[in-house]
Amino acid sequence: MRQLSNVETMLLLLGGLLMVVGSGASLFLQSWAAYVFAPGALLFVAMQLRQRYEGNNFVIRRLRRILIMSDVLFLLAALLMFANAGNFLGLQYLSYIKYVHNNWIVVLLVAAILQLYASHRIANELEKDAKNAK
Repeated sequence: MRQLSNVETMLLLLGGLLMVVGSGASLFLQSWAAYVFAPGALLFVAMQLRQRYEGNNFVIRRLRRILIMSDVLFLLAALLMFANAGNFLGLQYLSYIKYVHNNWIVVLLVAAILQLYASHRIANELEKDAKNAK
C-alpha cells in the first residue's frame, strides 16, 4: 500500500474528526452538523483514495474495493444528512419520513463497519505478505 505523507495523514485524521463532530452534533439537533460532516467526509474519502495498492494480492484488492464502497457510503451519508436537514428532494411528507428521515445514521453505521473490517483485514494481510517476503 502506498503510504500517505505526514500532511495527507493529518488531513485524513482531520476529516475523520470532522465526521465525528458532525455526526455527534446532529445527535444534539444542531443545524450546522451536516456542514461539518460533509467536508470531513470529502477529506477522509479523498485521502483514503490516495492510498493505492499496486500489488497482485487478490485478498487485498478485494478489501480495497470494500473500502471504496465504504467511502461511497460515507458520501451518501453526508448527502442524506443534508436531505434530513430540510426536504430539498421535493418528496411528500410521508415519503420523506419513510425514505430519508434519519436514514443517514444507518448508512453511516454500515460504512463504519465496512471500514473497520476492511482496514483491520488489510493490515493483517500486509503483515502476512511482509512475513512471507522474508
